Formats: sequence, C-alpha cells, structure tokens
Amino acid sequence: MKFRKLGNTGQQLSAIGLGCMGMSFAYGPADEQESISTLHKALDLGVNFWDTADMYANGENEKLISKVLVPNRDKIFIATKFGFRFKDGKASHSGAPGTYFDGSSEWIKQAVDQSLQRLKIDEIDLYYAHRIDPNVPVEETVGAMADLVKAGKVKYLGLSEASAESIRKANKIHPITALQSEYSLLTKDIGKEILPTIRELGITLVPYSPLARGLFSNINEVQNFGDDDFRKSLPRYQQENLENNKNLAQEINDFAASKGVKGTQLALAWVLNQGEDIIPIPGTKRIKYLEENIAATQIELSASDVETIDSILKKYPNIGERYSEGSMKLVNN
Repeated sequence: MKFRKLGNTGQQLSAIGLGCMGMSFAYGPADEQESISTLHKALDLGVNFWDTADMYANGENEKLISKVLVPNRDKIFIATKFGFRFKDGKASHSGAPGTYFDGSSEWIKQAVDQSLQRLKIDEIDLYYAHRIDPNVPVEETVGAMADLVKAGKVKYLGLSEASAESIRKANKIHPITALQSEYSLLTKDIGKEILPTIRELGITLVPYSPLARGLFSNINEVQNFGDDDFRKSLPRYQQENLENNKNLAQEINDFAASKGVKGTQLALAWVLNQGEDIIPIPGTKRIKYLEENIAATQIELSASDVETIDSILKKYPNIGERYSEGSMKLVNN
C-alpha cells in the first residue's frame, strides 16, 4: 500500500481510503456479513483510512464499523461527519424533504457523543461538518468543533462541501486538516478556487465519489436499481443525461481496456494523479471492488493518457448535475 500525508499532521494514511456509506445506506440492500468481510480485507491490504457519517442509515453504519474498528483501533484512522438530521427519524439522502442540516453548537455537542457511543471509541480521528449550515456562521460551528478537540473527543477537524471563503473563515478559528468534497472525472468544480485555497493552507483534499458514483461500471444497469438506490434520484442517471453518459462511460471503458485496466481504475488513477495531497475514498461493500480500487494506486498515467481522457470528456458535455436540486441547495459554493 502507498501512503500519503494528512495535511500538516504528519499522519500517514493509505493513498486511498474506504468509503463505508454503501454498506448500510443509499446503494441497495445491506449485507452485514459481506461488509464486515470487506472491512477485514481492507485492514489486511493496508487501507487504514475509513470514512462514515452519523446520517448513514441514521447511525447504523457507525455501529457496523465499530464491530471491526474496536478490536483493531490502533490500525484504523476513523473519520465521521455530523450535521444532517431527519425530521421524522427516518434516514434519507441529503435532498429529501425530511432531511435538514444543523450546524449549531448545541447539536454538535450531542452529535459527537452519539457517534462516539455508536463507534464505541473514546476519540474520533477526523470529525467533519458534513455541510456548511446557511443559518449558522461557520465560525460558530468550527468554534464548537474546536471545543471537542480540547475535550479530547476529536483529534482533527474537517469540512465537507465548503466554499473557499468558508474554509478560510473556519481555518482562522481552528486548523482545518481535511476538506471532503465530490471530485472525479465528471466533477471538477473545486479545481477553480477551492483546490488552490486548501493547497495554500496545507489542507488535504478527500474526494468522495471519485468513481462518479459507479457511473463507469453501472450506467447500463440503472434499470435494475432498487427503489432504495439513491442514484435513481441523480440527474446523471436520468433520461435527459443517461444516453450521453452511457456513451461517455463506454469510451472511457474502451480506453481503459486498451491499457489493460478497468474504467473505474482509470477514473480513480486520474484522481490520484492530481496530487499527493489528495486521498480519495471510493466506497464499496465488496472485496472484489476493494481490490480493484487498491490496484489503481499502481497505475501510472502519462501526459498523453491525460490528454486522451480530456478529449473523451469534451465529446460528451451533457453529463448533468451531480445532485438533485434539493441536495445542490445544501452545497456551499
């Protein structure tokens, strides 16, 4: 396993982490036994950076992870997130009518204790605000998070889907170690202003959905997605963009095959290729895909490869928004 440094901490993390959301939430039926086997395999292969959130299945994902985390605490750097709440107590995605965001200091104090209890640990390694609350100054949110560091409940602080302005404001209150944002071949918005900002401040980028939510592997299976599959709500999997993205995925997959790799691996290699200060967290609940993702760390992309990828993307511009309208309203940009 290759390793990369986390911000200015000196902490060494596996060059790719493991996004655990899909083990409990959003991408079809859960299989606890399979997920636990995948977590153990991740440990065996040196993946020491695991990511979850309190909203994933309303805390059930944290509980699942704890079963492997607790007996292996010294081998795992655990990140979790807070802020999304459910009006009726029923877990749903970020843009659902019953989901809202709470970045208040009052909620942070409760949320961290609940996550610690579910994870069955004394300290969270990296604690993110899952979004920026438009109704609460980011300085207030991060001030309350900083209190958790002083209390020994949290080691490092992170933000998710934050603008350059919010990041600068937050970092003045307490050092921000990581920014988690969607970043992939199909989602490059942060490259304009946000990525230069965090590089200036020494903050690591942690891309979620670096495989574009499985678009390169599952775009032709959308008709088989269950009603509980979050991707059915995404514009990129819907009719007006679907044909464009099927053709795009096919051409990326064909180019990857010419290099002897899979399209998903090529997409992940592209993200890794953007800088040593980037640690993507592709999600999976299956050992097969975990192993494929790890193999992507060995792929070397030439300047010619990158040019070819860019030329393919330019041919298919109608990819669609990455989130539904409701979810995009919660993105701080």
